[in-house]
Amino acid sequence: MKTSKFFLLLSALTLNTIVSAQTDTEKATKTVDKNNIEGHIYFLADDALNGRATGSPELKIAASYLANTLRGYGIQPNPATNSYYQSFKLSQTAQPSLLKVSIDGENYPHTIAVKAKAASPSGKAVYLGFGSEEDYRGIDVKGKLIIVKGGSSDASDARAIYGSHKEKQQLAFKNGAIGLIEMTLLDEDWWSRISHFMGENVTIPDAMDDQNPKTDFIHLWVNTTPEKLDVLTNSKLSYSIETDGKKEKTLITQNVIGVFEGTDSKLKEEYIMYSAHYDHVGIGTPDATGDSIYNGARDNAIGTTAVLSMAENIGKFPTKRSAIFIFFTGEEKGLLGSQYYVEHPIFPLKQIVYGFNTDGGGYNNTKLATVIGLNRTTAQKHIVAGAATFGLEAIDDPAPEQGLFDRSDNVSFARKGVPAPTYSTGFYAFDDEINKYYHQPSDESDSLDYDYLLKFYQGYVLSGRLIANDPETPFWVKGDKYEAAANVLYEIVSETSPIKN
Repeated sequence: MKTSKFFLLLSALTLNTIVSAQTDTEKATKTVDKNNIEGHIYFLADDALNGRATGSPELKIAASYLANTLRGYGIQPNPATNSYYQSFKLSQTAQPSLLKVSIDGENYPHTIAVKAKAASPSGKAVYLGFGSEEDYRGIDVKGKLIIVKGGSSDASDARAIYGSHKEKQQLAFKNGAIGLIEMTLLDEDWWSRISHFMGENVTIPDAMDDQNPKTDFIHLWVNTTPEKLDVLTNSKLSYSIETDGKKEKTLITQNVIGVFEGTDSKLKEEYIMYSAHYDHVGIGTPDATGDSIYNGARDNAIGTTAVLSMAENIGKFPTKRSAIFIFFTGEEKGLLGSQYYVEHPIFPLKQIVYGFNTDGGGYNNTKLATVIGLNRTTAQKHIVAGAATFGLEAIDDPAPEQGLFDRSDNVSFARKGVPAPTYSTGFYAFDDEINKYYHQPSDESDSLDYDYLLKFYQGYVLSGRLIANDPETPFWVKGDKYEAAANVLYEIVSETSPIKN
């Protein structure tokens, strides 16, 4: 019996030595499996989940799948609650069933309500260019409706319109206007996309800015033509609006979170966060084939599966630093899940020394891994090496004009000081190949290149392992716009080195 026990102990020690001796590359290769990848993506992007809309029952099904997959990998829940869920409330507003807009007697059928209660206002309107602060100077707009062009003089595409609409709303309200109409010049495809996106506006109730209008202020987007817009800019305007108002209700949604303790007695107090959003845009306008389910295989079942791949790997081969795995809800509605987390952290933000986010709209080059913010942190060398090991070239943001760094969940953490890039599938430009699938019903699981994704995930997992095992704590490159926030968060005591108190 003693001999048997001796050999069992010897076998265990030998196995532990072999596992310890394996390189990070070998460990990354052992757990990333093409069949598992396909299984995760096909489930998350299945028609049965109806596009995983924020707050939907189907998103809760996805959350259950993620939580139980983490459980199966040995990843632990929040120790304080013994739950993988961080649940919170959202306020959802749906588009009015009645919305009629007339300007100078001309009816405009293509309208979206950004903000509207049931009302039938009419009267005089004032045209104010792009509605910038400069445009209001010397003009009395109290009690009047403001009509402006969407976007700015630099950009008037859908992203620019959305990005500037809150500031325009606040300016109009501050100057005493009763409402605001933004005239857009979008083609049919982009108007359809933005209509779908704005169909159900979702916010975190306690995150609403006190300066936002809480009255009967009305804010609309109206799509028109350059010819009609030119007429409006040179006329004395009158308007009439009839609407039954936006419909409001409360939603319950959830981030999914797991944790795994590191092996190093000191470094385990630092956490690497592996994150992705798991929501998409739900059901919308049918395409030419009649498909109305926006499955979101690329955006963001791919990213979600990257985090699952990392969790499986670390569950089997722990790293020196501890790991947090977070699947965010509500990214498509304005980064809501990540915004909620940074204001209600389960694990203190100052212990999260790096955020390795994964998100993307698609790919057009299967020789690349495109990392938004690659050159902005000291972990660049590990990400480049991780991708290169599996035959991919890691490149930085190829389209800085798109502002991609500030459009995914990584920025919620970056603003607090956490170094946090976004690891995306390979693209070198926003071209027709990207737009073919981005927020479209065609973004299906069977349209993906799984041989490429195998290399992509292996590179992601290896990069994460290299960062998590590096004795040097990752940090922002000196001079980065978020370095100052990091100095505050981590209580930096030296201007030249990220050493913490």
